[in-house]
Amino acid sequence: MLARDDTPRELAPRTAVIRRISTKFLLAVLAAVVLPFLALAIFVETQMAGRLSKDVVLYSLKSLAADLAVRVDRDIEEFNTNTALLAADPGSYLAIDEDLRDRAGELEGDPASVRRLMRDTQVQQFDNWVLSKRDYDLLMLVSADGRYVVSNTVGRSGLGLSEEVLAGLEARDCSNEVWFEAARNGQPFRVDQHRSDLLPPRHPDSAHPENFHIAFSAPVYWPEDEDQPGRSGQFLGALYVLVNWARIQEEVESPVLKSYFQGLVGPDEFPSAYGWIWASDADTILAHRDPTLYGESISESPRIRLPQMSAAARESDWGLYPEYEFAGRRKNAAFKHTHGVAESGFGWIVGVGIDNDDIFEGVRELRAQLFQVTALVLLVSVLWTMLVARRTTAPVVELREQVLKVAGGDLTAHNEVRSRDELGELGRELNRMTDEIRESREKLVRAEKEAAWREMARQVAHDIKNPLTPIQVSAELCKRAHDEQSPEFERIFERTIEITLRQVAHLREVAGDFHALTGVRKGSLARVDVGAMLGEVLELYRALAGERRIEIESELGSALVLADRSALRRVLQNLVSNAFEAMPTGGRLVASVACEGGEARIVLKDSGEGLSAEAQARLFEPYFTTRSKGTGLGLAIAKRVLEDLGGSIELGNNEPGPGVVVRLRLPLAEDA
Repeated sequence: MLARDDTPRELAPRTAVIRRISTKFLLAVLAAVVLPFLALAIFVETQMAGRLSKDVVLYSLKSLAADLAVRVDRDIEEFNTNTALLAADPGSYLAIDEDLRDRAGELEGDPASVRRLMRDTQVQQFDNWVLSKRDYDLLMLVSADGRYVVSNTVGRSGLGLSEEVLAGLEARDCSNEVWFEAARNGQPFRVDQHRSDLLPPRHPDSAHPENFHIAFSAPVYWPEDEDQPGRSGQFLGALYVLVNWARIQEEVESPVLKSYFQGLVGPDEFPSAYGWIWASDADTILAHRDPTLYGESISESPRIRLPQMSAAARESDWGLYPEYEFAGRRKNAAFKHTHGVAESGFGWIVGVGIDNDDIFEGVRELRAQLFQVTALVLLVSVLWTMLVARRTTAPVVELREQVLKVAGGDLTAHNEVRSRDELGELGRELNRMTDEIRESREKLVRAEKEAAWREMARQVAHDIKNPLTPIQVSAELCKRAHDEQSPEFERIFERTIEITLRQVAHLREVAGDFHALTGVRKGSLARVDVGAMLGEVLELYRALAGERRIEIESELGSALVLADRSALRRVLQNLVSNAFEAMPTGGRLVASVACEGGEARIVLKDSGEGLSAEAQARLFEPYFTTRSKGTGLGLAIAKRVLEDLGGSIELGNNEPGPGVVVRLRLPLAEDA
């Protein structure tokens, strides 16, 4: 900073302006700071503090309710997935098959240990699953006639199930159970919170969460088997899974709910925040910090009687309840609906609430502190203004000039710091931030590349890991049969080889998908009649279309294009497969190929459910899929293949009418 005596002549006008500004600034502070500051303090205390505090808490309640709903949905999704995986596990269908053959007398000549090889293996797997997962009380396989096959024999505590319980399971006829009827029809099923009669209560207190369950079931089929085509897809039975309600209750009692609001009440007190879960009718309590409220009606129970809360939960999927009173305290709360039945959930409503006293605790403390420091702040402000007013304006102007340069894109601009006060520190920080911005631009490019590679590595690892599980299970089973010299060794060995080859083929397909996505491999181009090729693809799906009651209509003209034959065939097969996946209960597929304007135009229309707005926006993103199977690379690869050939692909909902329409365009061969 230039001293007053060393000021150059050309800077004199600006210095004079700075002096006048400093003088006016000082006079304005001295004349007007007292009343405005007091008014501001009162306004902050009475208006902003209360409103802002409550608004922040209400927003936080909505966020916590949404987070709790996500965690509950994630739990239910985990249980659905695990049930489906166990139902599809080779040990499940082999154990049921062994039971059926044993009852039919086909294993009478074998030793007892051999006759129960698959069932005992599955019991061991179920026991290991119960002990490792710690959420499951019962895993039970039943045959196609509803009779018990096997179950776990130990509980989550590691103690064995009693002989009385196992005898009850063996004697139970499940053929009339709702979940078994669903499995017989090829559908998974979920049973909402209930007290199961399959197991005795785990806790002497009848209202304890450990005494409640939710249940999941899935059908068990004989897999596709070329050696036994008559058995491929045969319904063998069902898997029934009891999940202890304590897992869901733990989500409601998560310490996060209280710790989130710890700042409102201080480190030595406990916030009143807690969560709950209602049934899909928005009127029945399923989970609460007070388990004695389980099953109580929100609108009619004498202990609650809050019909306005039920009404609010029915009117919206996510929001705030009206302010209410419960147990003598005024409260505010937020709610969020979990996934419904159509999304493989239960449609529960989760809620998070807090006492109003906690919301305004910080405001009351702020009121006392605010008025205590007001007088001191005013005095210090006046004295400090007199001291620094004249020395502040000039360096501020210099800082402003630097900021304008940086804002204009000059990241080499620096301020020459000549003081050690706050403004000098500000100047140094501004120089540092300018350097960091320049460095951050360079780091951002590197970080984006690293993030892309990490995501690619994560997806590759995920897709390669899945096929390894059936390979390992089959290999262990084969080794055990060999070690025990089982007469079934040949059949188990052949089955193991078949499973291994199938999963290796799947791994090769996954590797091919990732390789195709990179666009590194370029196939040789040849003249291809895309109409004939699409006809061949549709012919491959004729049998499947008959099974799924899908009507195929085609109008396939001849259209010659230059393309990689295998890549183009794979694109068409992927699109036809997607159309079949969209019509699991039957429908209509219309395909056409025509030449127009020097282009081959291919159109596929199905009568499925159509695409959501989110799906339409993300269809061609790698790893995005709306299907339960697949890598999510099919459409991304199709888009790359067609664009490399100078063509294009479009997907949209078929209007008017249901379903999806796919339009492909490819340039015709020059002499076509």
